[in-house]
Amino acid sequence: MRRWLRSVRPRASHRLPDLQRGEQRMELRDDLGQFRTYLRQQNLPVTQQRLAIAGVIFASDRHLSVEEVAHDVAAQGEHAGTATIYRTLDLLVKSGLVVERDFGEGFRRFEPSRGIPHHEHLLCTVCGRVDEFRDERLERMTTIIAESHGHSRQRHRLVIYGVCAECQRSGGPRRG
Repeated sequence: MRRWLRSVRPRASHRLPDLQRGEQRMELRDDLGQFRTYLRQQNLPVTQQRLAIAGVIFASDRHLSVEEVAHDVAAQGEHAGTATIYRTLDLLVKSGLVVERDFGEGFRRFEPSRGIPHHEHLLCTVCGRVDEFRDERLERMTTIIAESHGHSRQRHRLVIYGVCAECQRSGGPRRG
């Protein structure tokens, strides 16, 4: 039984070993190359703003909101208007290079689709932390449930809302 958990904390910065940073730079270059190719195939201009927005998403280990993308693009010294960010994110989703997530917070979040198997999410209603997990038992159960109701399962999505261990320890105010 394979299970994995990946914790993603908003606005976190992580120090990576040199080898890992090098691998990330290569992945970023490959992802940007794929996005350039997609834009050219669609007869769309390859602009610095689009590449900066894509670079922010591809380099992130978080589920970014549009606001966070705008902040990170500006922090790199680039300027991109809100409409440009939304249009570019829509292009990235259409290209299949980025996945859009809606956790019921009133806004969308985005993550690179690169090499990430289907997974579920745990969302902390206090701090916004998103933990990703995969559990083969859940995958089997969704198929059993669908078949018991006469359906052929194609896909599913699960978000579990709760309070993360860190917020439970700190006893912060709960929302939601």
